[in-house]
Amino acid sequence: MKNNIRTKFTICSLLLSSFCVNAQTTILEVDATKTIAKIQPTMFGLFFEDINFAADGGLYAEMIKNRSFEFDKPFMGWDQPNTKRSSLNKESGSATPISLSANNTNFCRVEINNDQGFALLNEGFRGMGVKREAKYNFSLKAANHNSAIKKIIIQLIDKDHKVIGETGIVPKSDQWSNYSAQMTATQTEAKAKLKITFEGTGTIDLDMISLFPEDTWKNRKNGLRKDLVQLLYDMKPGFLRFPGGCIVEGRTLSDRYQWKKSVGNVEERKTMMNRWNVEFNHKQTPDYFQSFGLGFFEYFQLSEDIGAEPLPILSCGMACQYNTGELAPLNELDPYVQDALDLIEFANGAVTTSWGKIRSDMGHPKSFNLKYIGVGNEQWGPDYIDRYKVFEKAIKAKYPDIIIVSGSGPSPDGEHFDFAMQELKKLNAELVDEHYYQSPKWFRENAGRYDNYDRKGPKIFAGEYAAQSVSGANPNNRNNWECAFSEAAFMTGLERNAEVVHLTSYAPLMAHEDAWQWTPDMIWFNNLESYGSANYYVQQLFSTNKGTDLLSITKDGKPLKGQNDLYASAVKDADSKEIIVKLVNTAESAQDVSLDLKGAKLGSKETIIRLVSPNTQDENTFADPKKITPKQSEYKITKGNQQLNLPAYSVTVLKMKMI
Repeated sequence: MKNNIRTKFTICSLLLSSFCVNAQTTILEVDATKTIAKIQPTMFGLFFEDINFAADGGLYAEMIKNRSFEFDKPFMGWDQPNTKRSSLNKESGSATPISLSANNTNFCRVEINNDQGFALLNEGFRGMGVKREAKYNFSLKAANHNSAIKKIIIQLIDKDHKVIGETGIVPKSDQWSNYSAQMTATQTEAKAKLKITFEGTGTIDLDMISLFPEDTWKNRKNGLRKDLVQLLYDMKPGFLRFPGGCIVEGRTLSDRYQWKKSVGNVEERKTMMNRWNVEFNHKQTPDYFQSFGLGFFEYFQLSEDIGAEPLPILSCGMACQYNTGELAPLNELDPYVQDALDLIEFANGAVTTSWGKIRSDMGHPKSFNLKYIGVGNEQWGPDYIDRYKVFEKAIKAKYPDIIIVSGSGPSPDGEHFDFAMQELKKLNAELVDEHYYQSPKWFRENAGRYDNYDRKGPKIFAGEYAAQSVSGANPNNRNNWECAFSEAAFMTGLERNAEVVHLTSYAPLMAHEDAWQWTPDMIWFNNLESYGSANYYVQQLFSTNKGTDLLSITKDGKPLKGQNDLYASAVKDADSKEIIVKLVNTAESAQDVSLDLKGAKLGSKETIIRLVSPNTQDENTFADPKKITPKQSEYKITKGNQQLNLPAYSVTVLKMKMI
């Protein structure tokens, strides 16, 4: 009997103890009576770099790889399965049309000698994704010698060589002429190829062989892939940074990104090897080139389409310091500086200016209203500071209102970082770009990184960051839930410091399932489908709920930045008349929070949006692309404090209407 009584007492004690633990509530005070700082419209944006086949083979909807035969190996991407009857020509002669331009010197000469089996096949970018009943627009340039070839037959074939779409062209001229046709796919196929055959015997020259889906973003001819742009648009980003990234620098100065070569007629843009082609031993991609069909005009246009400020980054005359570190001498820096000045004219200049006219001729007479320009990517040391000074002086002399983005190097701390920040502060730099690829734990532990930054010093652009599940640049990194909610915890700190942090962006943005070089990445795609990672939805939650005014949210008078594994930020949206509170619980158990809201009257029913998953290793995949996505529900406002239960490993956004 005594043993039974003792057992019951022990059970009761355990239950009481459990109740006491679960009953602990974190009380947060939100002060809506005053604005700490205005939140910049650019607070959460996008970083685009042509890595992981993000441009050709990705955002740029061209389906033909090496359409102009200008890769280092001119027939890369092309196959002649039955016979060898084609060749590459560069020189003009009595029977040879001149090449299309100085930047497009190769073309394909096909000679048909009574063998009806000859074909040209293009493999696309790890195949071609075609959809049943979708229309595809084919075009090429051809010169048909002596009208020898009567017809060019164009077919889409599936992996079993079955024809799943067909059209034809009759080439009529012996001079370069444009031809186009359309075909409709009869089945969906992720790994289709393009097959070209010929009727007649004789010689024909081909170049700029191209295939685009008709259904592109905004239905622009030869435009961008619709599903990928939609994911960007749905972020409501404040800015779009382009074209990178390390791709700006080049392994050497000669292969740096030169924006002037990316505008004008597409056929006149010079193809070049992508620097990520051979960068990583774990993922060699010798077929990774840049056609620049997605060039600076298209980047500006995309920024405008998705409502984002354009933020171009240009070479400062320093090649990547992880590669050659080649330097343009200071007395030879003028062409690099002129590129920056000309870019501003291209974006903003009147149509009567040289570069403004080029923009207008490309279809955009109105200014792109460029406000920002970046000098260098993540260079470091005295050489960078010396070159930044030259750019800063020249740009401000001609365009004093342009905001210049400078860089603090590739790391968030250390000798190079400290030197850059010290020197840039002396120079009254306006906006300093910081990069960090660190562990999830680092992101949680550094949510207060900007709490003590000088409010009178340079403003901060957190231009590249992502939690690395294994380690930096490791091919085994995953877009898992722990990385995503750890970034969310860190982002509450970015938002809490809106006085000093003006722009932020996750990196990299996109990756092709079959052709990536770097992980993790925010958006994944293959030839048919795309999805946002858990990291994407964290970014989207913050970007679409950034508000206009920063408010104070504290626990016992202090910011919540990891106490009890909880993180928080609060804003007011003056346009929608809402108080928006973001709460991140990184603990393995649920926690209760009580919000004491001061200085605002609330309605009766509000909105709660939640991202949650029970396992830290969970992630979105092609098989389950919506595994971790926001769920929205109604929240009933109560008198007094607002009571919230935050599930384990969760990101919660509470939106409360003010009356």
